[in-house]
Amino acid sequence: MLVMDDLLYTEDHLWVKNLETGRVSLGITDYGQSLLGELSSLDLPDSGEKLAEGDLLATAHDTDGELLEFFSPVTGIVTVVNKAVIEEPDIVSSDPYEDGWLIEIKLEQPQELDDLMSAEEYEAYAQELMLLKEELPDEDIEDELEIIER
Repeated sequence: MLVMDDLLYTEDHLWVKNLETGRVSLGITDYGQSLLGELSSLDLPDSGEKLAEGDLLATAHDTDGELLEFFSPVTGIVTVVNKAVIEEPDIVSSDPYEDGWLIEIKLEQPQELDDLMSAEEYEAYAQELMLLKEELPDEDIEDELEIIER
């Protein structure tokens, strides 16, 4: 599991990079993409769209057809959308921190970044989830992880 020190993280396995220009970029963590498996489609908001913290940020389908939803950890205006990941969603899996970024947002409430986890906190959180995953029977894993992530 790769965790980048210069990023902030959510319990929903998103990373947030503060671009120091009042903007952030968002993506799915390495651990998050490993839980998802291969994506067959990815839908992102349009440039210019306003997102509030907790709004639907993206939807994806995995190769089994399961719908996956991701929610915005920050409030702001979408300024850039990574079209490459829409055309080739597997980029998210192969390069989650570089080419696999999803969108950039111009922050309206920068203080929301204070609510996110540091790399150290996220690594401990993800390791706890990995241990739990090892201890649970396969059929109970998804239900238990969903409960923990809320």
